[in-house]
Amino acid sequence: MNANDATFKEIISHSKEYGFIYPGSELYDGLGAVYDYGPLGVELKNRIKAHWYEWMTRVNDNIVGIDTAIFMHPTVWKASGHVDAFNDPLIDNKDSKKRYRADVLIEDQIEKHLEKANKEVTKAAKRFGSDFDEALYRETNPRVKKYIDKASALRQRFAGAAEANNMAELKQIIEDEKIACPVSGSRNWTDVRQFNLMFSTQMGSVAEGASELYLRPETAQGIFVNMLNVAKSSRLKVPFGIAQVGKAFRNEIIARQFIFRMREFEQMEMQFFVRPGEELKWYEYWKERRMQWHNSLGLGDDNYRFHDHDKLAHYANAAADIEYRFPFGFKELEGIHSRTDFDLVQHETFSGRKLQYFDPETQEKYTPYVVETSIGLDRMFLAVISSALREETLEDGSTRTVMALPYFLAPVQVVILPLIKKDGLPEIASDIRQQLAYDFAVQYDEKDSVGRRYRRQDAIGTPFCITVDHQTAEDDAVTVRDRNSMTQQRVPIGQLTAYLQPKLSMVDAWKQIK
Repeated sequence: MNANDATFKEIISHSKEYGFIYPGSELYDGLGAVYDYGPLGVELKNRIKAHWYEWMTRVNDNIVGIDTAIFMHPTVWKASGHVDAFNDPLIDNKDSKKRYRADVLIEDQIEKHLEKANKEVTKAAKRFGSDFDEALYRETNPRVKKYIDKASALRQRFAGAAEANNMAELKQIIEDEKIACPVSGSRNWTDVRQFNLMFSTQMGSVAEGASELYLRPETAQGIFVNMLNVAKSSRLKVPFGIAQVGKAFRNEIIARQFIFRMREFEQMEMQFFVRPGEELKWYEYWKERRMQWHNSLGLGDDNYRFHDHDKLAHYANAAADIEYRFPFGFKELEGIHSRTDFDLVQHETFSGRKLQYFDPETQEKYTPYVVETSIGLDRMFLAVISSALREETLEDGSTRTVMALPYFLAPVQVVILPLIKKDGLPEIASDIRQQLAYDFAVQYDEKDSVGRRYRRQDAIGTPFCITVDHQTAEDDAVTVRDRNSMTQQRVPIGQLTAYLQPKLSMVDAWKQIK
């Protein structure tokens, strides 16, 4: 099974039905691209957050955490370039009245050319069997080479237009490639225009004297302006990192694909400060290490890939995305950027204060260079549930819906089920729930037959169901059912914590990361 087992509509429907994600302000017909996390959703989100944050700050001895304010001095965003350059190139289809990001339309077209090449390769692999040489076929087959060359030429042209901020050329690319509106199917486009993505607000007691502020569009700047504070108070030596999980806000005009692109979202970012000249070494280090972290989740190594940037942001000298195979295709999940010293130098310039680090080893002062890893928590949530949700056909021909989450991320880790609601079984089950609640996220359920309760727990991803039956009163043991294998094992009540702990711990996943 892969990430496309459940359709996107099924994922959205399942998320609402079982309390993972609700449409924001649904009582008032919703608010576009805003979502609320339900009881199970907030638990899963917090576990993903913990898996990232605790691995960053506990396993890596030179990374500490921070939590900075959403509101920042407005000059911060002038210094960072967001006031002048934080724009999306937008284009409208005159027939459907729908608005699109021009860069996304072109990137999707590049992907279509590559998909055509991959289809040809897949067909050839089936035809030639074990003798098939894929690398040679890609280099020599005219049809495959034509599609790959088209993608390469389009990527190069797009990068040039984006680098030059040439809106007319972006429109010309869309016309030359005959890119049609996904809704109307027409190619009747407006010109491409830039749109700033920052939300603004006012701070002050009266409107006339209020200062204009922005809701932060990223969490990184809070780390940069606190770099020296953190280094001094935590006695950190270069190289060191500062990690943060926090809300960010972008006025996305093209907000779609459920929680993939939202106006209010959460980021997990780590800025790693290094000596000038060593940034590319650390950039490669963090590329590999972050991919290992993703692979430790067990979502399928073939569902990830690196995408090196053709157009670098104004602050970067190297950049790559870790892309994930969502139900709607490979899309960015995490960015790894070598940001040079751009941000710190900009803040030095605009604040008039030095942000230099004194290196006790080299006995010199310098402005550190920065390697950034930035992952969308909401996108990570979507990747996890997209990979996990599936329909399984069992040996008896029946089917079950199962959310095959990594055990340590499951919002409910253990459920206690009395076989029936009498004969003292609920009382024993309640005692066990209380005993395990100190170590695990535990639920108690006595409604419906045990079979139906199993199916309900499968659908929300609960790894272990513990059934209390009439034999429990005799042998002081319970039946533990494993979600994935559906095997059942008799375990003494006093040994439950020891039995469950290693199976539900994040530590084993961390140990997979070199």
